[in-house]
Amino acid sequence: MSNHKNVNALTAGGVLVSLGIVFGDIGTSPLYTLNAIFTIILGGKQAISRDVVLGVLSCIIWTLTLQTTIKYVIITLRADNKGEGGIFSLFSLVRKKAKWLVIPATIGGCALLADGIITPSITVTSAIEGLTNKFDNVPIIPIVIGILSILFLIQQFGTNLVGRLFGPVMFVWFAVLGVVGISYVVKDFSVLQAFNPYWAIHLLSTNSLAFVILGGVFLCTTGAEALYSDLGHCGRNNIRISWIFVKLTLILNYLGQGVWILHNGATYIPNAKMNPFFEIVPDQYQIAMVCLATMAAIIASQALISGSFTLIAEAVRLNLWPKIRIVYPTASKGQLYVPAINWMLWVGCVGIVLLFQKAEKMDAAYGLSITIAMLMTTILVTYYLRSKRFPKYIIGAFLVTYIIIEGTFLVSNLTKFLHGGWVTVLIGSVLFSIMWSWYVARKIKNRFVKYVEIEDYYQIINELSSDISVPKYSSQLVYLTSANFKTEIESKIIYSIIQKEPKRADVYWLVHVDVVDEPYTRDYKVEFLIPGKLIRIDFKLGFRVEQRVNLLYRKVVEELVKNGEIDITSQYTSLNKHNIAGDFRFVLLEKHLSKFTNLSFYERSIMDYYFLLKHFSLSEVSGFGLDSSYVEVEKVPLIFVTPDDIELNRLAV
Repeated sequence: MSNHKNVNALTAGGVLVSLGIVFGDIGTSPLYTLNAIFTIILGGKQAISRDVVLGVLSCIIWTLTLQTTIKYVIITLRADNKGEGGIFSLFSLVRKKAKWLVIPATIGGCALLADGIITPSITVTSAIEGLTNKFDNVPIIPIVIGILSILFLIQQFGTNLVGRLFGPVMFVWFAVLGVVGISYVVKDFSVLQAFNPYWAIHLLSTNSLAFVILGGVFLCTTGAEALYSDLGHCGRNNIRISWIFVKLTLILNYLGQGVWILHNGATYIPNAKMNPFFEIVPDQYQIAMVCLATMAAIIASQALISGSFTLIAEAVRLNLWPKIRIVYPTASKGQLYVPAINWMLWVGCVGIVLLFQKAEKMDAAYGLSITIAMLMTTILVTYYLRSKRFPKYIIGAFLVTYIIIEGTFLVSNLTKFLHGGWVTVLIGSVLFSIMWSWYVARKIKNRFVKYVEIEDYYQIINELSSDISVPKYSSQLVYLTSANFKTEIESKIIYSIIQKEPKRADVYWLVHVDVVDEPYTRDYKVEFLIPGKLIRIDFKLGFRVEQRVNLLYRKVVEELVKNGEIDITSQYTSLNKHNIAGDFRFVLLEKHLSKFTNLSFYERSIMDYYFLLKHFSLSEVSGFGLDSSYVEVEKVPLIFVTPDDIELNRLAV
């Protein structure tokens, strides 16, 4: 049973943890959002007027309200999977409703991974660029790469100690955002007019750059997806309550920056040296603010990195990603480290920093991936609302509203495609090709799996087990089977036992693993197909449970021996009299693609890519957590080519 059952309980500690884990990304958006928007406006040769400033601020306020508050905090957080959130948790809730939902799930997952590359780059760079207000010729790029490198280096040791500081640091961060913002709002209360949606509508309906400006506005809500992804760590109620404080401080800071822009519009040139975020901070606190901003940026990056690890671990167990090594650096539940993904993200982040050099140029690549992820979440949430039998008019209103809002944001972000958005699309496309090929290849493989009735082989298995003329292969012989029903078995397993090399054993075991939609399920059942000779174990494991088949199987056998349901004592005379347990051996059937296989060009291409990916992924032995010293791997063709498939003409002599 999950220990997350009380995660939705509202506590002061839970609210503080939510500040540290959930809001890092969206909490650092004031560092660059307005700077990015006014770079667009001034780049379009437009003057900074009161109407424009109020329109921009109104767009930000209502984006945070419609997108973050209503869609995510109020609606999407309802879709918890036994206390867990995130796009794959949501997919697990609705995947039985329609097979094609795997497409938005994989697209959304890939977009979030791409976001995990861009977010650390832009947040850390924006924070360090604050040093240019005090010091000229600061080596920004080396400092940023150094910080990112240290951040990724420490992942392998776990982040428990650092994690305890996240909440208090982010509380201070948001409090400072609010206080600094208020210090400027009191200088010009007219900025509060931005709460009136008229100014947003006026800007979008009259300004020729409205569409492009929306691409910058979207930066204010890019961390919204993390609200849902971190549901399992913090709980719905803690996230909702902490969001009230976070939203208030964010809006105050944006309003404060807006006042500064209103009063300094004539001389404002958006860049690292004149960022309104740092301009509203008193000179004597500039260095302290840069340090605090850097810590907030690191926390935001850490949340994205940890989220990427969880996302990949779920994808592996849902058969949407190749099996890769997953490490659990501490005893804390849910904390994991994926070396391959960690260093992939590091290479991506360093590449982004070196490619764009400045935060303002990274804005073009930022936003596009998360817009796509949000659109995919909208589709999946719509099916979730249908599964909960919400009235059709509510479901329709939700779908239409957010398809329009996010579709508009998507198109506006696409206008930045040539200026850097192509990076996001490229990264996402590569990731999607991996996920999609792995998923489709599994479907192709399953299509060629032939099952036979296992009852037809009861007698021969029983006789083989007692046939002393056949050398004993192992005392306990274990096969992993994909057959969902106890009455069936793959024909290739029967071929392996009886024909390829007759394998005599005291007991034959069939082990089946079924990944279920609940996150932390650990159930099993045992079927004695031939009492004392052929036993089947079915495991039902949640999509967040590590599949250590070797340990799980041994645990079940220990329970059966303890209950007197099975005797695993060696049948060798010399060992039996000393009650020595018999030896165990796993046999894995590893499929390969024969050159004679008749597949379409598309399927052949998918399978070729699949086997290439498989070459770089964990072996079946390591993937199932098996001890290689007890495993025999047999190569079998994906498709058997029999003599019946070949036509020959015999020529007369």
